[in-house]
Amino acid sequence: MRRSILSLGVLLLASGFVFGQAPANDTQSDRQDLRQDRRDRNRDQRDINRDRRDLNRDRADRNADLRDARKDQRDINGDRRDINRDRTELRQDLKNGNKADAAKERRDIRQDEKDINKDRRDRNADLRDARRDQRDINHDRRDLNKDRRDRNKDNRDIRADRRDLHRDRAHK
Repeated sequence: MRRSILSLGVLLLASGFVFGQAPANDTQSDRQDLRQDRRDRNRDQRDINRDRRDLNRDRADRNADLRDARKDQRDINGDRRDINRDRTELRQDLKNGNKADAAKERRDIRQDEKDINKDRRDRNADLRDARRDQRDINHDRRDLNKDRRDRNKDNRDIRADRRDLHRDRAHK
């Protein structure tokens, strides 16, 4: 008997806490939804700002890589001119029988060819990096557009919630 009275008292006490609370106000829940939509919009704006920074950084990297590739190509062209000049001098030295100068010209030609190969590797690496940066740019553009669409959707939700709150206040 004591147990049943005690359990009944606990049950009444628990039901008092559950049913004693005032029901949530619709405008209060609407305001909470509005706050959440604003938080989502601000989060989307932070994503947009981050994507813009990433996009600009990738563009700067791509442009620097392309500048380096053009510089390497100019070096390659200059080394080719030097090789052609050295070959002409080599032919002259061989024709005149000047073996010491011919050996020097051969060393210069080998050195210029090594330089061409090094510049070619650098140029190809720069172009490869530029293509990767372009791929990153395209990816960042997609992210930026998605975040902008999400932000616009959140803005529409916020405006709709505000209209609903205003209508509810006007009708009361």
